[in-house]
Parts: sequence; C-alpha cells; structure tokens
Amino acid sequence: MDELSIKALLEDLKNSDPIVRDRATAELWHAWFNQKGEYGMQILRRSQLSLDAGDVSGAFDLLTKLISEAPDFAEAWNRRAVLHYTQGNYQKSIQDCETVLKLNPVHFGALHGLGLSYAALGEYMSAIQAFRRALEIQPFALVNQKLILECTARLS
Repeated sequence: MDELSIKALLEDLKNSDPIVRDRATAELWHAWFNQKGEYGMQILRRSQLSLDAGDVSGAFDLLTKLISEAPDFAEAWNRRAVLHYTQGNYQKSIQDCETVLKLNPVHFGALHGLGLSYAALGEYMSAIQAFRRALEIQPFALVNQKLILECTARLS
C-alpha cells in the first residue's frame, strides 16, 4: 500500500462515522500484516497457531526468526511485543513496541501495547503519554481514553 493510501486511511481514523473508522482500521491492520507478503503472513499465522495450541515458546521462536530475517517487519515486532506482554515480560514488550514505532510511527496498536506495558509496571505517566499518542492517531478509541482515566486515578 502506498504512502498516499496510508495517509488517507489515517485521516479516516478521525472521521466521525464509525463505519469509515472501522474500515480504515481494518485496512491498516491488513497492510501492516501483509507488509512482507505471503511468507511474512504465513509465519505470523503459524506463530498464532502455535500460541493457540499453547506452544508459547514455539510462537516466540517463529517470531524471533522472522524478525532476524526481516528486521524491518514492524508487525513481527508487534506480535512479539504482544507475546511478551501476555507472558508478563513488560520491559521486553516495551522494547519491541519501541522498535515497532521506529519502523512505523503511526502504529496505534504498538502505542496501545506500550501504554499497557508501562501501566503494568506502575509507570503511569509513561502509560498516559503512550495512550495519548495513540489517541492522536485514533481519537475515537474509547479504550485508550478509559485507560488514561484509570492511569490518572492511580497517580493520585
């Protein structure tokens, strides 16, 4: 997907019509998952199947191998960040989210994950900053608005 299409989809995320926003969100995820074509998508699917089967280490190994083969594949880093988060490895999740954001600064999923990881570590100001950055891209994402309120409440 070309840069002009991505910019249009990012603008659609700010549209007041939820149908327009949902379509744009789905198309961005599709573009990110398919960045490396069929091979990259196949490995992402296999890692998810491993995870669904309870093979966390197999999923992790597949993602790490994909990252070593395609270090510019932001979604591979993001999927591994999610895996780290689900395993309670919040610092590693933060590191992978930061890499995603270097590769794709508008990756609202990585910003959300970054906020969740910081919140899990009790670093509420950093979490709030990440959720706010996500809201700049997806202003109607109620979950991030809610998480900002929860983190703010924990500060007092």
